[in-house]
Amino acid sequence: MSQSFIVDVEGAEAFDQLVIENSFIRPVLVDFWADWCAPCKALMPLLEKIATHYNGEFLLAKVNCDVEQETVARFGVRSLPTVVLFKDGQPVDGFAGAQPESQIREMLARHVPEPEEITITPLEQAEQLFAEGAYAEAETVLQAMLQEDNSNEPALILYGRCLIERNALDEAVQVLGAVKGDEHKHELAAAQAQLTFLRKAAELPEVAELKSRLAQNPADDEAAYQLAIQQLSRQQYEPALDALLQLFIRHREYGNGAAHETLLQVFELLGSAHPLVILYRRKLYQVLY
Repeated sequence: MSQSFIVDVEGAEAFDQLVIENSFIRPVLVDFWADWCAPCKALMPLLEKIATHYNGEFLLAKVNCDVEQETVARFGVRSLPTVVLFKDGQPVDGFAGAQPESQIREMLARHVPEPEEITITPLEQAEQLFAEGAYAEAETVLQAMLQEDNSNEPALILYGRCLIERNALDEAVQVLGAVKGDEHKHELAAAQAQLTFLRKAAELPEVAELKSRLAQNPADDEAAYQLAIQQLSRQQYEPALDALLQLFIRHREYGNGAAHETLLQVFELLGSAHPLVILYRRKLYQVLY
């Protein structure tokens, strides 16, 4: 999912970070599921719908039980789907089996404030459409805004990101170039980082070739870095971050510190509150210090 409040949890360390530690900040609803489980597949989109409605009041964390067997054993999960709500580091509520939306909302209401209904601005509407992957619809809203005020920098930056998503890179460069102030420099840097990854990827070997090189020689630093760039251009952030961190650990000076620099670019692209940024910034800190 593109929303920062819906995440996949991979590994025991990630569970501790994303679920246990995060639950001291906001409730975390953990969905234990498996690909073969039909009720799981029916429940998951319902949980995602509710999480979207709450818009970050709680984090929805998805655990694939076929893969994360250590975590399954740790919490004694015996049937699927199982959903557990964590607060302050502890499980406080939950249910087993698929449940109707009304019962899920009733359970959440005991622990999570119901979000207030608010009227959203055109920019917020465009941001929501962008997060849902509806780039053409977001562009339409942004174009109307920019016709009224072509100096609206948040709208310009988001419009540039829409253009990037449909690979209109030259247009995106022009739009982002119209942003001159420093007030939105972090958002601008994030958009420019995404643009950079796409442009770099267009000049690199194909993913299959890079994977083949790494299969033959896992220490091929160039192939590892180039594959990470290809993954970033496809928004496959977790494998890219992991590869960049491992490259940095193995060869800090590769490409004059390219792995470290690219890690920081991804952190800026995703934003400091993103669960992957929290996780990999901590890992990078441990390596550095």
